[in-house]
Amino acid sequence: MYKKITALLLFGLFAYSCATVPLSGRRQLSIVSNAEVLPLSYDQYGEVLKDSKILTTTREGKQVVTVGRRIASAVEKYLEETGHSEITDGFAWEFNLLESEQVNAWCMPGGKVAFYTGILPVCQDETGIAVVMGHEVAHAIASHARERMSQGMVANGLLGGLQAAMGENPSLTQTIFLQAVGFGGQVGMLKFSRDQELEADQLGLIFMAIAGYDPREAPTFWERMNAQASGERPPEFLSTHPGPERRIDQLNEQMDKAMEYYQANRR
Repeated sequence: MYKKITALLLFGLFAYSCATVPLSGRRQLSIVSNAEVLPLSYDQYGEVLKDSKILTTTREGKQVVTVGRRIASAVEKYLEETGHSEITDGFAWEFNLLESEQVNAWCMPGGKVAFYTGILPVCQDETGIAVVMGHEVAHAIASHARERMSQGMVANGLLGGLQAAMGENPSLTQTIFLQAVGFGGQVGMLKFSRDQELEADQLGLIFMAIAGYDPREAPTFWERMNAQASGERPPEFLSTHPGPERRIDQLNEQMDKAMEYYQANRR
């Protein structure tokens, strides 16, 4: 009887707490809100910057900021046109280039973006940066970290929301948050599922196209990234990602739609 009641309660929680990812239409668990997560995200981002060498005022750093702002504007435009403007409520966009050999980049909830210098040679130019920027920002727009945090809280029996969880078990809740945004040990990219990665590809392709960057360069970028994986240890940026062939095939399948956005918004 107890198991049946628990199952019914969990079913009701999932049904009540599901949200829909824009564009893809996928349903996701969401028992925590941006209002709860964003302050934690901003605090953690500040800690990262404090411990990093910031190169944002350099030529390459300014390029990252330029691309980031264009992608952010494209996101705002897309969300307004599709009736999802509320998704970026409370966002405080920020873009920084950090010195690191890691072939990596990430975006925390609330639009807090970090690029590592190690990924710039693979990007090659502004359009390559836009491929990565669109993909990483898409993780935040699709609330992938909040989804992971929601799943972690449910798995650990923390069903009363974030504030209640912080009061009940603050250390566990903090650990779940850090794991959800990719800070389980050392700073790294967000460890999303393969489905979430493909979803970020889909959204990111649209965002870069609306920002005026040629989406046809996205498959080419991933070919270059795949070439980086020819050594013994692939770049962290590829560590949990779908296989390159699958990724490139999906991007090409979505290219006609992305090109419509590009033609309508090219500069």
